[in-house]
Amino acid sequence: MRIAELYTKVLEYFDKAMPVAETELHYENPFQLLIAVILSAQCTDKRVNIVTPDLFARYDTPQELAEAHPDEVYNYIKSISYPNNKAKHLVGMAQKLCSDFGGEVPGTLEELTTLPGVGRKTANVIQAVVYNKAAMAVDTHVFRVSHRIGLVPPSCTTPYSVEKRLVKYIPEKLIPKAHHWLILHGRYVCKARLPECSQCGLTGICREYAKKDKKTVCQIIK
Repeated sequence: MRIAELYTKVLEYFDKAMPVAETELHYENPFQLLIAVILSAQCTDKRVNIVTPDLFARYDTPQELAEAHPDEVYNYIKSISYPNNKAKHLVGMAQKLCSDFGGEVPGTLEELTTLPGVGRKTANVIQAVVYNKAAMAVDTHVFRVSHRIGLVPPSCTTPYSVEKRLVKYIPEKLIPKAHHWLILHGRYVCKARLPECSQCGLTGICREYAKKDKKTVCQIIK
């Protein structure tokens, strides 16, 4: 199967299986989403959603967060992974928003990555979710699922190489949604340790499943 045909089949499946696909982080504005995405690094969305209501209530604006001390912020996020660093990043991010962007969350990769705690993945999430740009954020789920299905070759060993490959073959208008399709598929079906292949509609074209199925057949023959 040609790579373009594989992408078409995968995208058609996701469109039918998940017509509604969006971030599971809870937020009401771009500032809150930025905070949530920074906190979500190496942490579950579920845990972030438990923490953020009190945090958002205390720091309603970038100005309020910019004036906070990291130790105070730490008390709200201490159950999150790496709370010390993230508390510093949140305060620094808010200060940068106020000093350089008038308190508004910017919309370009170049601007977003100047903010403390914001790398390429976080910046791409903001671009895709807030500004509906064709930006593909590659987290562990996207990285794993893309390799297993066969959307990217084994030679794509970095998040950036996976991002470039996905953006090359996914239609621009679908990229923001495809980001969520891959994440949700990886989170609930194509899990890291025990993928639920019996619940997946992609087994007929999945590279990893084909290897697994071939191995099973060989074992039966033996």
